[in-house]
Amino acid sequence: MYYVYILQSLENNKLYTGSTEDLRNRFEEHNAGRVKSTRLGKPWRLVYYEAYVNKTLARKTEIFYKTGQGRRQIKKKLSLLTEEWLSG
Repeated sequence: MYYVYILQSLENNKLYTGSTEDLRNRFEEHNAGRVKSTRLGKPWRLVYYEAYVNKTLARKTEIFYKTGQGRRQIKKKLSLLTEEWLSG
């Protein structure tokens, strides 16, 4: 499986989007400071992920989520998840 994931910085509240085949290992790399693009925002928490059967679909989704429309879609999904969690 391949994953598209969203991390949220506990330091500055920013979101980061990425994709990987090994989600647990990649998450550990982000929090250990071994990923240059997320080094300054650590610690991170995993707030969302999607699983895909192949790398191409995961990568295309990651690229989409990094566009303006994709960021709006992610923020909407996260807000719906938060509302559901708070009401449930």
